[in-house]
Amino acid sequence: MGAIRTVWASPARRRWVLWGILALSFLLVNVYRLSTAVISAELMDALGTTGAQLGTLHAVFFLVYAVMQIPTGILVDRVGPRLTAAGGAAVMNAGAIWFALAGSYGAALGGRFLVGLGGSVIFVSMLRFCANWYRIDEFATMNGLSFAVGGLGGVLATTPFALAVDAAGWRQTVLALGLFGLCVAVATAALVRDSAERAGLAPIEDVPEQPRLSVAEIRRFTGRIVADRWTWAVSVLLYCTGGVNLTLIGLWGIPYVVQVHDVSVTIASTITLLGGVGAVVGPPVFGRLSDRTDRRTEFIVAGAIVHTAALGAIAAVGDPPLVLVGAAFFVLGGLLGAFVLTYPMIQARYDDRASGIALGTINGASFFGAASFPTLMGWALDVYWTGEYVDGVRVYTTTGYRAAFGIGAAAGLVAIGCALWLHRRAD
Repeated sequence: MGAIRTVWASPARRRWVLWGILALSFLLVNVYRLSTAVISAELMDALGTTGAQLGTLHAVFFLVYAVMQIPTGILVDRVGPRLTAAGGAAVMNAGAIWFALAGSYGAALGGRFLVGLGGSVIFVSMLRFCANWYRIDEFATMNGLSFAVGGLGGVLATTPFALAVDAAGWRQTVLALGLFGLCVAVATAALVRDSAERAGLAPIEDVPEQPRLSVAEIRRFTGRIVADRWTWAVSVLLYCTGGVNLTLIGLWGIPYVVQVHDVSVTIASTITLLGGVGAVVGPPVFGRLSDRTDRRTEFIVAGAIVHTAALGAIAAVGDPPLVLVGAAFFVLGGLLGAFVLTYPMIQARYDDRASGIALGTINGASFFGAASFPTLMGWALDVYWTGEYVDGVRVYTTTGYRAAFGIGAAAGLVAIGCALWLHRRAD
């Protein structure tokens, strides 16, 4: 008990406990948003969907997530990260329970919508919490660690989730996650505080208390951020990179490996798991390198080039050896760390009190991409549908998957252009 009291009385130690509670909710966000790839066959069979319909079911999470990012930024700057995250976690996990119990495509779509609506506020709440509890020279590192939690969720959404589904069934697995998530929502409301001062602790050195924005300030800051060319360049970059990565790792990656390489879902999920591993490793490494070297745009440009090359190589070959596919997924996941260096770049352009609005605005871009690329790639795959079903699932050709990866590579070329624009303007 004495050790617990010591941790609770120290703002430098308590902040890690509170960040960990928020991180649990963000972990679940990433399990929910990416796990549809593992259960794609079960969903197609249970709900009788086409490839485009499955893409839409997957994408509705990202669409509502994306639309909510600016409102989320306003909420965390106006209401605070604690209540925003707690309410979002409650809605998200209630939606997961609904999804698990859904008996029709429409019901599943509604549950998935609620999961996206609630999950949309968690990450920006985490970043706003970090801005309130950590120094500015710690923020890029905390930004990387927070993204790494998302990568860990991506790892859990592959092979571990597939094993749980094999053992208990997809409905029971999602239901259990939803019930656990509701407990985390209660813990968030009961324990998390918006700053050290609001927790009744001494202020942390070099982390001043940030007063909440007035309505007039919200309007002024939102207008400036939305009109900023930097915001648009970063948003397009994240739309093209994050949107494609989330689509491949979260939906079409596993069907691609299963159908092109003729392996089981469990083996395929292990291959795509490498993308999640990369997303765990990459953000902290790039964040730490950025803090140590005080460089960002160089990493972003190099990341965009390698990202596009990896996608283009799969599109060109179609069926490279599995070891190369796994390496490509690992690289794509790891390069997330380069692209999220745009977050501290954008945050630094505005008043600290408006960090939620600034971060929320660009954070939505990846999810607009993740809302559009699944359906776009699904249409491309449906064009090359063989007309056959295996266990209720449509069988697509290698050419169809090459077209899907080609769409990703084309988006990567746009991302390179945005990265070069940012680099020139930063000098």
